[in-house]
Amino acid sequence: MDHAGIATQIYLVYARCTHYTPTEHNQIWVITVVVEKKIMRERKLTRHDIGREKFVSEVWDWKIKYGGTILQQLCRLGASLDWSCECFTMDEKRSRAVTEAFVRLYKEKLVHSYLFLKVEHIEIKERTLLNVPVYEKPVEFGVLTSFAYPLEGELGEIVVATTRVDTMLGDTAIAIHPDDPRYNHLHGKFAIHPFNGRKLPIVCDATLVDLKFGTGAVKITPAHDLNDFEFKERHNWMPRFKAREAVIESLQKKGLYRGAKGNEMCLGICSKTNDVVEPLSKPQWYVKCNSMARQALDAVEDKKIEIIPKQYAADWKRWLENIRDWCVSRQLWWGHCVPAWYVTLEDDELKELGAYNDRDHWVVARNEDEAQEEASRKYNGKKFLLNQDPDVLDTWFSSGLFPLTVLGWPDDTEDLKAFFPISVLETGHDILFFWVALMVMLGMKLGGESGDEPFRKVYLHPMIRDAHGRKMSKSLRNVIDPLEVINGISLEGLHKRLEEGNLDPKELTVAKEGQMKDFPNGIPECGTDALRFALISYTAQSDKINLDIQRVVGYCQWCNKLWNAVRFAISKFGNDYVPPANKNYGSQTVIESIMMCKYPSIVEGCRNKRVEYDMDLVDSAVKSLRSLANERCERRAAFVLCRDSEFAEIIKSHELEIITLANLSSLRVISENDVTTAGCANLKSKAT
Repeated sequence: MDHAGIATQIYLVYARCTHYTPTEHNQIWVITVVVEKKIMRERKLTRHDIGREKFVSEVWDWKIKYGGTILQQLCRLGASLDWSCECFTMDEKRSRAVTEAFVRLYKEKLVHSYLFLKVEHIEIKERTLLNVPVYEKPVEFGVLTSFAYPLEGELGEIVVATTRVDTMLGDTAIAIHPDDPRYNHLHGKFAIHPFNGRKLPIVCDATLVDLKFGTGAVKITPAHDLNDFEFKERHNWMPRFKAREAVIESLQKKGLYRGAKGNEMCLGICSKTNDVVEPLSKPQWYVKCNSMARQALDAVEDKKIEIIPKQYAADWKRWLENIRDWCVSRQLWWGHCVPAWYVTLEDDELKELGAYNDRDHWVVARNEDEAQEEASRKYNGKKFLLNQDPDVLDTWFSSGLFPLTVLGWPDDTEDLKAFFPISVLETGHDILFFWVALMVMLGMKLGGESGDEPFRKVYLHPMIRDAHGRKMSKSLRNVIDPLEVINGISLEGLHKRLEEGNLDPKELTVAKEGQMKDFPNGIPECGTDALRFALISYTAQSDKINLDIQRVVGYCQWCNKLWNAVRFAISKFGNDYVPPANKNYGSQTVIESIMMCKYPSIVEGCRNKRVEYDMDLVDSAVKSLRSLANERCERRAAFVLCRDSEFAEIIKSHELEIITLANLSSLRVISENDVTTAGCANLKSKAT
């Protein structure tokens, strides 16, 4: 259910000026992977085969064809938006704003280039076979391989242990612990590389070497660079894990292989492609966040920004108090290009792009003409060449600017004056740091001299998962399209949607089996109201919604019953029916009184900040009480045990609604000190 859309509609009724813009964000990494898989599946080509210009063109074609799906979903869910203001984070206006933001941050010395490694890891406890993209058979990880390096001067050998034996071809040194008695006689000595004869110095390093791990000797392989990768591509060298097998085979032939054993390790896995991620040192662009994070912390602590539910304020504090510089560059082809140009001077000894990793060899500008002017001033008549950084900016950089850019920033627009700061931001709790914190930091830094917060309230909704509690993801192929729930779709239709995707044959088979298990008869047509009703009924769950389609079907049936009941009643009134002007409600039964009394208007209901929270608790109480009934038509007395005074007041204020919907004869709210009546139903609130 799109809560923000409903709120906007209500405010329109209430004659308040509101602004709700339909938007699309550039998921550069996700879309890049999708298009790469499409090209490989259809033409057996990589993006490197077709080149950057052609690849970017194909990405735009894909975006134009499929990019509007989210907006279609919003429209069908009933969101009241100004569709004439539709925008995209990579359209011309937003792109200009992204460049402007980067330039301003750079001029304030908040952007810098730095060499740093950042990898996510998974735990490998034992020998494990993993399917790695491109490789025909599974690759084994969690293995510690030992082999020997001959020592110079016929001193014997030194055995090293590694999880990446394939990188030994690039080894340049061997590290030992200075206090390891096993290698005291090797301090300052050399080993000989068995394949190229290169001398490898044996270096003492107490920081790197763990005396208890492996053999106590560590092979050193410096980071590779882009030229090495391009050389490999040109000459069609073997992939890394094929190289691993070849290196082991060669070591065995030379009599230097010393075996392998299981090894617990952390393994980096790409969440989008499932490929194995291994570190490659490369200069990146970073935004310094310490001062901006302090402002964001103060905004919440000083109650200038309210985070709902309030427990997430602790996460906010923990993340921002331990913040590190934010890496904003990505080695992709489609996205906002980093507005930085590398300056190669005529008298530079090294001519490659980025050869000198320092601020002096870079200029940051809004366009190439401005970069030329900046470089001319900086180098005072020296001859130079400019090359723009081939990287693109992180998706979250443009998204972090959105409260500003959606209103026309950096221009001083009427929308910016009228609607900034925004009243409420509604989003998922999983991106509190990745998006919300960045919006606050960038909004307060770039939003004007006043340093206003970009919004006053942050409403974090639960994450929707499948009926089994699994995160909906493209890799699991368990994503449920709202349009498929609204319109309905057959099992064959679900299978066809999978076949139109980028799954390989094995993944496709697994995905189809999952659909057959979860939706053996497809998804019935439920309509928009039933889907929205089901989603709002789930908000009692603290941080996730395990969406069961059968619950949506149940609400669809309930809506149909309500519709038919109203139609039946109206048909009996007659054309001349006039509602009574006055009615003595006290003389009626409880149910008659509720049905005939004046209920709060839609506007009054949605102006009440507690409406959704109350409805959540009332709905939960009704369902629990109905489940305790012994007979379908039985009306029982019930009590609700509340250990929280706030919950008790909510239940008391909605007593009549609960009695009616749960088909009770009476309802009493009690505390732990009260004596219960025999035979009554017992419902413990969420505060127990």
